[in-house]
Amino acid sequence: MTKVELTDVVAAGAGISKAAAAKAIDSMIEGITKALKKGDKVTLVGFGTFSVSKRKARKGRNPRTGEAIKIPAAKTPKFSGGKALKQAIK
Repeated sequence: MTKVELTDVVAAGAGISKAAAAKAIDSMIEGITKALKKGDKVTLVGFGTFSVSKRKARKGRNPRTGEAIKIPAAKTPKFSGGKALKQAIK
């Protein structure tokens, strides 16, 4: 499902215009992004939890040359599906 398809589903389900649905979706994504940037968790009960995962710096290998490279530490977004979501897709 693309963002446009999601917008159509939200607009139809909520009985609002596609423009209003797109604005709501954009606002939700922006809010989640800002919270994660601050290091907060975002929990949507029945859906899941968005959080930030930290990866340590590590050594890797260039697959083309076999040369050892240093991979820096990084933060990455993580999503864990909630119980209701997991049961819904069984």
